[in-house]
Amino acid sequence: MVVPQPVSTSPPAPAAAQPAASETDLAHFRSCMAGLRASAAGKGVDAAAFDRLTAGLSPDMGVLPLLDQQPEFTTPIWDYLAALVDTQRVADGRAMLAEHAATLARAQATHGVDPATVVAVWGVESDYGKSFGKRPLLVSLGTLSCFGRRQAFFQGEFIATLQLLAAGDLRDPGITGSWAGAFGHTQFMPTTYQRIAVDFDGDGRRDLVGSIPDALGSTANYLKRAGWRSGEPWGYEVALPQGFNAALAGRTNRKPLSEWQALGIRRIDGRAIDGVPADARAAVLLPAGTSGPAFVVFKNFDAIYSYNAAESYALAIAHLADRLRGGGVFATAWPTDDPGIGRAERRELQQQLLARGHAIGEADGMVGTLTRRAIAAEQARLGFTPVDGRPGLRILVALRAEKTPPTP
Repeated sequence: MVVPQPVSTSPPAPAAAQPAASETDLAHFRSCMAGLRASAAGKGVDAAAFDRLTAGLSPDMGVLPLLDQQPEFTTPIWDYLAALVDTQRVADGRAMLAEHAATLARAQATHGVDPATVVAVWGVESDYGKSFGKRPLLVSLGTLSCFGRRQAFFQGEFIATLQLLAAGDLRDPGITGSWAGAFGHTQFMPTTYQRIAVDFDGDGRRDLVGSIPDALGSTANYLKRAGWRSGEPWGYEVALPQGFNAALAGRTNRKPLSEWQALGIRRIDGRAIDGVPADARAAVLLPAGTSGPAFVVFKNFDAIYSYNAAESYALAIAHLADRLRGGGVFATAWPTDDPGIGRAERRELQQQLLARGHAIGEADGMVGTLTRRAIAAEQARLGFTPVDGRPGLRILVALRAEKTPPTP
């Protein structure tokens, strides 16, 4: 999701009830829309087009709480990565690499970005086109344009969406996306779509919703313009020297690679830190502190980071790309006795919950409110602390161990 500050790539568990718009809210929304109508007219969207595209629009107050619920910053890193870089996403990504090899090769030739990185962005952003987001774009952006913080930013995105619709790049005013307005295969924001999207299939339209070639080519174009350096690595997992000063870590605390090496930073597999010059500006990341995996990162990590400004997000893209190339899981374990689980394990956990009589719907690997409540009930029954409804390995192992599930 291409935004100027971090916004979620995957929504948090839904609230029990969404706030409804009051009469005061509706009156304010109508007034706000009138102001946006005038602003849009000055940017090429005439009154008739504005009225046609916004007919019947009403605010969705449920998007406002999501401004402050960003899983990149609220979810433990081991849970975040387990959900985004699981065996299913790796297998599906390798299939996409094969299926779209010609398009990806052309994107690499044109923009210099390797196929695995482009496909990794696609996989994290929309699960290879399976999940575009379910919120009507104009409703979400219209609401955020009129309520909450960052209204000026979202007003620009709202008007950009109208411009894309008026120009014919987009054709469906009811198009859906994320709560923040990102949409399409690789979840571009509307202004980013305007600046970066390319017509990669040659049909005369830049269609990041219906055209996979356009989406992949545009993603490669974005990364190139964000500073991607062809042929260089994003970074490596490293081993820290004994007594490493954690205060030296951080994405913006750059030193020449040679200085990190002089401090004793080495690749975790013992191989050379290659692919970049000795004076390359590098940073050390410790996403879970000195007791968890450590990484040295370079310019290409920054290019990924610019796509959605969160280190956990960029690490998910980078790690998925490595897995798509045949790499393995991180060598260093996360500092937890309850690691996160991927979708296959989440489906198994849900099956265990269903066998115990919990009405959670189908075992689809998507952990929502009902699944979390059921997990919490089982945690309480088993005497776990905390009782937090978290889908981790510990509760799954405990339920597996019960030879006969308790009678519902």
